[in-house]
Amino acid sequence: MAIDKITVRGAGIFGLSIAWELTQRGASVQVIDPNGAAAGASGGIVGALAPHVPENWNPKKQFQLESLLMAAEFWANVERTGGQSAGYGRLGRTQPIADDAALALAHQRAETAATLWGDTAQWIVRPVTDTNWGAHSPTGYEIHDTLSARIHPHQACLTLVAALATKRVTVRPDGPDTALTIHTTGVAGLNELNANHSRMVGAGIKGQAVLLDYAMPNAPQLFADTLHIIPHSDGTTAIGSTTEREYDDPTATDAQLDAILSRARNAVPALRDAPELRRWAGLRPRSRSRAPMMGPWPDRPGHFIANGGFKIGFGMAPKVAQTMADLIIEGRNTIPRGFEVAASF
Repeated sequence: MAIDKITVRGAGIFGLSIAWELTQRGASVQVIDPNGAAAGASGGIVGALAPHVPENWNPKKQFQLESLLMAAEFWANVERTGGQSAGYGRLGRTQPIADDAALALAHQRAETAATLWGDTAQWIVRPVTDTNWGAHSPTGYEIHDTLSARIHPHQACLTLVAALATKRVTVRPDGPDTALTIHTTGVAGLNELNANHSRMVGAGIKGQAVLLDYAMPNAPQLFADTLHIIPHSDGTTAIGSTTEREYDDPTATDAQLDAILSRARNAVPALRDAPELRRWAGLRPRSRSRAPMMGPWPDRPGHFIANGGFKIGFGMAPKVAQTMADLIIEGRNTIPRGFEVAASF
């Protein structure tokens, strides 16, 4: 069947990545978003592409592993085409180990990672190696995984926009649906689904983050005191984030972010005097299952949904794009069980 044009509604990380993958396979695409690219959760500042712990393996963790392993080639191709940097770098992550019980668990996970990750990445328990960049470890040991990567979210979306422009695809504020239309509209899309169903399909979860003027562009990210601390390639360092289900203003920052910044400065001495550059707050789309939702929109022929990236949308995006393109261009359904849209209805 010939495909005249595919419409992608939503210019966040899922929509832009899917549009890019579709153009790579020769499809004609239009991207529609009344607010422009990266206007919602994808315009954030943290960008931690970190794996789930290597235990209790499930389809979600396998999908994420495959996506993280695809990321380097995916972003290199986008950057070459668009002529801009997405801030991607697979530099790993370190995490201090708090006590003997956590140390024993870390060693167990190292063995499990060797089985589940194979030779693609390592989960290493080691003595603290860098006293200039790191968090205090009561045991003197830390976890270092080589799978984690970083990206600058807003910048990465703009890099995708630039790459798509070389294919004559721009983000337009409005336009009609076509015979095949993909809805990647984040929290707004979840709210629309909720309004038409008897139970909640998903919700927006607020997060707050802060960007500091501190340069460690070649250092690994840190996970300390449950915070993601991400040194970006542009000489800044991001810290996040809160997880808020109740809020008055979804884009306002408040004392909760002050507390996060204080915890980060206490955990990582190098950040104690780093000037603050800006703050960010926004809603992130989380499906009821907490996994991305992908597939045909029930009862709407020709319409598809890709939503629910929540905190791992950027890490999942390369594989989500591939999976949706497999379905729409080739008619191959490779969506893992539990990720299917119908499972959330």
